[in-house]
Amino acid sequence: MIRSMTAFARKDAQGDWGTLTCEIRTVNHRYLEPSFRLPEAFRELENRFREELRKQGLKRGKVDVSMRLQSAESDVQGFEISDEMARAVNEAANHINRMLDNPAHINALDILRWPGVMSLPEKDYSAAKEAAADLFVDTVAELMSVREREGERLRPLFEDRLATMGKLVAEVREKMPQLLAAQEQNLRDRFEKAKVELDPERVAQEMVMLAQKSDVAEELDRLDAHISEVTETLQNDDAIGRRLDFLMQELNREANTLSSKSIDAAVTRAAVDLKVLIEQMREQVQNIE
Repeated sequence: MIRSMTAFARKDAQGDWGTLTCEIRTVNHRYLEPSFRLPEAFRELENRFREELRKQGLKRGKVDVSMRLQSAESDVQGFEISDEMARAVNEAANHINRMLDNPAHINALDILRWPGVMSLPEKDYSAAKEAAADLFVDTVAELMSVREREGERLRPLFEDRLATMGKLVAEVREKMPQLLAAQEQNLRDRFEKAKVELDPERVAQEMVMLAQKSDVAEELDRLDAHISEVTETLQNDDAIGRRLDFLMQELNREANTLSSKSIDAAVTRAAVDLKVLIEQMREQVQNIE
């Protein structure tokens, strides 16, 4: 299963308490790094939300969670007025005014602004909190589905590149005997042109050195092995991004070595084509969980 680290999910829930909206965005990141923007009344749910992310299988990615609560109009509560505090403030103000030459009487708004005179009753968010927890579970599930869909869209890209790489490796392997034979003939032609007596032992030594310098059998074998490993990794149901990233590095190393050992323009072109294909896959691997 291929899962993309780039995804977005949004869900809403409604109740007597109002409307809840939950949005989750994820982008690529080396580790799992969640951040939350929650209503103050829901802050206690953050640890529960973190655990839910792990429970549903998120392993990597920067996760931005935003939750908003819009209270229902019928849920708007009136202010509570402390009559005793209001009388005390008024009496204290009148007492001071009686001592002043130019008293300034206070009005109702002045009294209401005094701490303790007016307050909002404590609201019961228990039902909204349970709804928020359920909504978060549903939103994460939707996010996981989006990540899987986005990831699976990349599968044909990988399969196509891997198949092309396998053909390139096979073509180079098939050409190598002919290329080595052509190099041997070129060596003999140079000896003859220089009118140097052909010493079979000297020719053998030169051919051994040439074969060692241009032997790419090991690189081709490792390329085939890495291609097979990538193919198998793509079938794994766990987080595969880091392993794929490592395999892209190994593939690129073998392609570079193949290029440096090239004794023919066709092999050089094949090595360049391999590196282009590897780079195309590596760019996509950065977004895989």
